Amino acid sequence: MAARAFALLAAILIAIAPAGCSAGDPDGTPIGLGQLPPEVAATLERIGRGGPFPYRQDGNVFHNREGRLPARPAAYYREYTVATPGARDRGPRRIVRGARGEYYFTDDHYRSFRRIRP
Repeated sequence: MAARAFALLAAILIAIAPAGCSAGDPDGTPIGLGQLPPEVAATLERIGRGGPFPYRQDGNVFHNREGRLPARPAAYYREYTVATPGARDRGPRRIVRGARGEYYFTDDHYRSFRRIRP
């Protein structure tokens, strides 16, 4: 399942990435899908399919108020919940997707982000 999600993510990013886009992320080094919790792959698959999503907040605009992601126009980023085993609520893990197809992961409720390497 993780390999399928990675292949889907790579195909999406390659298809829609603008020429000359940077592979960097706010924390420096992009992270590979294999280095992330397995629940990330399931969330990426749902994003790729367009849902359904388990939480009504999934797909909402992420405003980047703290400025931890690159500055972009309003409504550029969308957020999606990544399941956190044992959490009674949505938990702290999210994927934030940019309008150009870049993906970022946070496991500390937006305090830090890592760009997901295609």
